[in-house]
Amino acid sequence: MTIQTTANIWHNGKLIPWDQAQIHVMSHVVHYGSSVFEGIRCYTQPNGAGVFRLPEHMARLIDSAKIYRMPLPYTADQLSAAVVDVIEANGIAPCYIRPIAFRGYGEMGVNPLKSPVEVYIANFPWGKYVHGNEGADVCVSSWSRLAPNTMPSLAKAGANYMNSQLIRMEAEINGYSEGIALDTNGYLSEGSGENLFLVRGGVLYTSPLANSVLNGITRSSVLTIARQLGIDVVEQALPRELLYIADEAFFTGTAAEVTHLRSVDRIMVGDGSMGPITKALHDEFFGIVNGTRPDRHNWLTPVNVKVAEPVGV
Repeated sequence: MTIQTTANIWHNGKLIPWDQAQIHVMSHVVHYGSSVFEGIRCYTQPNGAGVFRLPEHMARLIDSAKIYRMPLPYTADQLSAAVVDVIEANGIAPCYIRPIAFRGYGEMGVNPLKSPVEVYIANFPWGKYVHGNEGADVCVSSWSRLAPNTMPSLAKAGANYMNSQLIRMEAEINGYSEGIALDTNGYLSEGSGENLFLVRGGVLYTSPLANSVLNGITRSSVLTIARQLGIDVVEQALPRELLYIADEAFFTGTAAEVTHLRSVDRIMVGDGSMGPITKALHDEFFGIVNGTRPDRHNWLTPVNVKVAEPVGV
């Protein structure tokens, strides 16, 4: 989806015009992928707008930076306040928010420690991420997720998404909406940018963090909602073939939200429609973020946006 520009971007503590948010071509991040980032959504509510699980996203950004020995000169609270500031300055809701920290212009070479850390936060309108209004048709990718002790999957790092790009491009070239990667042991991992859930026999299954999956904020939210609704939840290593005999399957993620899967490798998931457990989780999630159901977990941070701009589908 083409980025729709907004007026301001937050950079190292101040708002600057969108077109001035530029970096040098010799910045470390350009050559070595030395960035960590977050994807966050702000939703419109009946009486305003709210950012979904903002403190948790900022905590994960700081964790990612810590793993890569990237000192951030801001606390989680300061970064959260900056997100609110840029949304309110641009007056855009609903929107997608992209905080990113990276190694900037300093020294050339793999060692990043003498390159300065830059922090930016942008927001812009953004719609549906995984194509398919009647459910997504996906495939199992020929590309595996990162092996343990190669690159840390718990860090949401830009370099990790080179792997994601291969998964997504292969899927789309072959006529699918998205790809599902296995880990290096052949167990189910995740999509190129989404966590994966399966339902069989009334039980909700998802791969644990040890299967090279990102500790997704939406994943965590769905697990919380499932337990609240009395749905049995199992986190364990899952074989590939469970995809083909699952009653239901869906992706979660900030971009994907809750997206049900219609088919995997041209094999229909159930009857192809959104199943009852997926629908219950989907409806509760969207009810919370859109303000039609109580925010009983205090997941939404209010923002004061006077101008509401609809997001295209």
